[in-house]
Amino acid sequence: MKHILTLLLCNLVALGMHAQGIVGAWENTTTNNSGDQLRNVLIFTDGYYSATTFSESTGKFIKSSGGSWQLKDDTLTQHLEFDTDNPERVSTEISFKLNTDGTRMTLNDDLKLDRIDHGGPGVLQGAWLMSGRVIDGKSQIRDTSGPRKTMKILSGTRFQWIAYNTETKQFMGTGGGTYTTVDGVYTENIEFFSRDDSRVGNSLQFDYELIDGNWHHKGLSSKGDPINEIWNLRT
Repeated sequence: MKHILTLLLCNLVALGMHAQGIVGAWENTTTNNSGDQLRNVLIFTDGYYSATTFSESTGKFIKSSGGSWQLKDDTLTQHLEFDTDNPERVSTEISFKLNTDGTRMTLNDDLKLDRIDHGGPGVLQGAWLMSGRVIDGKSQIRDTSGPRKTMKILSGTRFQWIAYNTETKQFMGTGGGTYTTVDGVYTENIEFFSRDDSRVGNSLQFDYELIDGNWHHKGLSSKGDPINEIWNLRT
């Protein structure tokens, strides 16, 4: 009996480690018909993910999808909240057979991705929803339970923001790349930007602070406009 309980406990721990084992960022490169190298980046946080493809040489945005995910045994199920390539798939689920040794992930015995990070060292690792702005020193909070969302998802080293509507299946825009958090300064290094390729290569710095679990984000946008935002962690 003791042996059975020990074996069961080990199996449960292994399943938990398997699920946590994909949290972080993953990537691979493919070549399109024009010979352009395309970079495919997946970010997994606890419960949420994004998958994005962009040109490795120019940063030209190609496509993105994402939403929530769960892993049971070796089956990864994704519930789509946005999909630029196939908007009709929003609010549906897709499943993959997943295998990973911790450094490489294989989906459906075909797609192979290499790990970029394990969710560290970024203190802002997670999926966040824009929940308000500070204007003239006053916080203006908005409901994040509605269909229109602005999400920012971060692994340990990579970030992506996405604006979308789950009800209309509309996609409004996205951008992403690498980031750092040092001494209260959050820096984004832009590698793709769906609305304007000229932003690729720019670095933006913001003051950030975690207050009662909320991310307060202050600085200048990519257009040079002042912003003072509040983000809530998705659970």
